Amino acid sequence: MIPRIETVAEKKLVGLSIDLSLANDTTVALWQKFMPMRGDVKNRIDNNYYSMQVYPRNFSMSNFTPKTIFIKWAAVEVQSFDILPKTMETYILKGGLYAIFRYKGLPKDFSKTLQYIFTEWLPNSEYLLDDREHFELLGEDYKPNHPTSEEDVYIPIKPK
Repeated sequence: MIPRIETVAEKKLVGLSIDLSLANDTTVALWQKFMPMRGDVKNRIDNNYYSMQVYPRNFSMSNFTPKTIFIKWAAVEVQSFDILPKTMETYILKGGLYAIFRYKGLPKDFSKTLQYIFTEWLPNSEYLLDDREHFELLGEDYKPNHPTSEEDVYIPIKPK
C-alpha cells in the first residue's frame, strides 16, 4: 500500500462533533445524527463527506490507548460559513502535507490499515506524523458496511 503525497488546501467544514475514545466509540451514532441533517447545508462544495479526527496535542501511536479521548467529526465542505444550519458547528481544517491511502473494505477491518500506516509505512518513510487533523474522505458513493466501499485516508505528515 503506497500513498500519494499531496498538499491539501485549508477547508471550511460544517457538521457535528463529539468527544470519544476507541473504548467508547460512538461514531455510528454521530453519523446517524448527521446524515438526516446534511441537506440543511446549502453551500456545499461537493458531495463528499469528511470523517475527521482531532487528536490531543503531540499525538503519537506510542501514547495512544483505547481510552485516549479525541474529537470526531462528521462534516461536509462549504464555500463559506455565511449560511449555516443552527444545529451544526464549523471547523477550519488547516490543510498541509498529507499521505493519502486508499482503503477498500469493511469498517471492522480498518484498524489493520491504520496499524500498517503507523507501524510499517510511517517509520520507514521520509516523513514524521504532523500535529494536525486526520481524516477520511468519503465519496458520495460510499456505502457503510459494504465490502467494496472505498475511502481515502489522510494522514498529516512533515519531512523528517
